[in-house]
Amino acid sequence: MSKQLAEVFSRAAQAHSDSPSELAAATESPQHLSLPDLLRLHGEASAAVLLLLMAVLSVMPMAGVGTLLSFVIFVIAWRWSSELDGSIVPERLGRVRLNAQWSRRCLRFLAWMYGLSDRLMKARWTWTSHSRTHASWRVWIALMGLLILLPLPLGNVLPSLSLMLLSLGWMFRDGLALLASALVGSGAVAFALLMGHVLVDGAQRALTWVSRWTGLDLSTLL
Repeated sequence: MSKQLAEVFSRAAQAHSDSPSELAAATESPQHLSLPDLLRLHGEASAAVLLLLMAVLSVMPMAGVGTLLSFVIFVIAWRWSSELDGSIVPERLGRVRLNAQWSRRCLRFLAWMYGLSDRLMKARWTWTSHSRTHASWRVWIALMGLLILLPLPLGNVLPSLSLMLLSLGWMFRDGLALLASALVGSGAVAFALLMGHVLVDGAQRALTWVSRWTGLDLSTLL
């Protein structure tokens, strides 16, 4: 499946680089891609595919849709391992489009990712996707969605990567990819905690400085 998807997205990326008319003829996709366009290229809208696209789009420059992306991730977490389709995507998010440059980059990245997955991933350690683990993965997906929602500098990169690995691991039933998802996500949690400590410490230092200059006791604010 991933080999076919790699070819689909590779052709779409090539047509996108050539001309809008060739893209439309080859992939029935417009020059400025939206989430429904990407789902249409996949040919299906399973939970794993939806989660993968949410993770990819969360690192794209799509101003004002971060909350919507996280909301969809939360819904996917709640209904993980059940049948899903594109109907859970809010209408506003479905109308958002990437510009031509980022549309091309997104297509190329998906083509590269599926090609690499086809070479490296396979069914192994399937106990990691056993039905008994579904509840744990739901919590994990929601946690990564929360980290993506937090306004931390580069704070969406590691959780998005974790969700990409989780999605691909689920598609291939590759336990190694699922464990890698847990490892990367643990790094995301550690990074968020570190940034939180840095921000609190910085705020305390700023209040101390202001207190010295104004003579006011502001220590109770934190």
